[in-house]
Amino acid sequence: MRTTKTNDLADRRSAAADAKAALLRAYRATREAAEPTRIARQEELLAIAAARDERREERDRLKTEARAQQEEQTRVEAEAAAYQEAAAVAARARIAAREKADSLIAQVIKDEDARKADRDRRYADRKARQK
Repeated sequence: MRTTKTNDLADRRSAAADAKAALLRAYRATREAAEPTRIARQEELLAIAAARDERREERDRLKTEARAQQEEQTRVEAEAAAYQEAAAVAARARIAAREKADSLIAQVIKDEDARKADRDRRYADRKARQK
């Protein structure tokens, strides 16, 4: 014995509408059930992003500090090199001045010796004429 069921258009439409409403209710129920999990996941992602930003800021800060320290080191080295160069220039100037003074003294002594030798020669010539 077969059961005969008539599925006319109105029955099929109401069954489709009921199925659609059931799917919508199931979707909403699933979404509401998953809401705490979704919120927790969203908060976790926000915390991860905040931690990533903090790490990036820390890296940037460390890079900036390292760059500033390197610039300071370069500046100190440049100042030291300039000071050493100035000291070397001053030392060369002192040596040159001392050498110039020594050469002037040597020239004065040489001129004095030449003058004395000339005077002694004239004296010897005069004595030779007197004899």
